[in-house]
Order: sequence, then C-alpha cells, then structure tokens
Amino acid sequence: MISLFVRFASRFGMKPKEAERFIKFLIVGTIGFVVDFGTLTLLKETTSLPTAAANTISFSAAVVSNFTLNRYWTYPDSRTKSIWSQLGQFTLVNLVGLLINTAILLVLESVFDSILVNFPAIPIRGYIPAKMIATVVVLFWNFFVNRYWTYSDVDAISEPDIVDSVDSVK
Repeated sequence: MISLFVRFASRFGMKPKEAERFIKFLIVGTIGFVVDFGTLTLLKETTSLPTAAANTISFSAAVVSNFTLNRYWTYPDSRTKSIWSQLGQFTLVNLVGLLINTAILLVLESVFDSILVNFPAIPIRGYIPAKMIATVVVLFWNFFVNRYWTYSDVDAISEPDIVDSVDSVK
C-alpha cells in the first residue's frame, strides 16, 4: 500500500521518501487518534472530568505513542539528534498542538451540543465531532513542524537511494 501511494504521489512531484513518510505519519496518526479519542471518550463517559482535563490526558497518551512510532518507524533515518533532543522538540510541538486542539474542541463542543440538542435521535455528544475536527487541524500542524524541525536531520539521506528502494519494491 505504501509503495503504491509513493508511486502515485511521485507523479505529482512529491519526492518518494516524503510520500512514504507522509503515509507512515498518517498511519501513526491514526493509531494516535484511536488512543486519543478512545481515552477521551472513556474519561468523558466514566468520570466527571471537564473536557479540557480529559483532553489533556488523552492527547498526552497519544503523544507518547506517536513519538515512539514516529522515531522508530516513520523517521528511522533520523539519528543524528539524540532521542532526548527529539523528544523535547516533539513535546514542544505537541504542547502547541494540544493548545490548538483544546481551543478548537472547547469552542466546537458547545456549538455541536447546541445543534445536537435538536436531534435527540442522534446519540452523540458535542465533544465527538468537535474532537474529530480538532484532530484533523492539528494533524497538519504536527506533521509539518515535526518533519521540518524535530526530524530535520532526515534530509541527509540521498533521494536516489530512496528511489532505488521504491523501484525494487515494484
């Protein structure tokens, strides 16, 4: 699947390695979303935690998962920086992401709650669609800032080596 996406993206001018990293980042992000959304839902439905507190806990759990998977799978060629340096950068990027995510979540939760109250047959609460929107927005922030700051050392790998490895998968 990844090699198919890489070939498709390269037809539109995307470098093969960047296309591969992006699809891996999306897969890692999907896993992170399951951790984040699942934890948020569990906390909201079983505790009386306010949305911001529950979101902070769930987002933090996803950050740990995402850092580990990104460091060892999405960016395995990123080893000139120490793990502590990358973890610090990743954490800083994600703290900004958490602020963006929480702001969007809190604003849209009340909007969706006011809309959904008119549709009692729809058994969801406003935080659910709000969290989905917040996650998509923060996805782009996290990818681009982490790619070009946290994992900036991956540029040292030469593009022809990547093309050769993608071609060998065909």
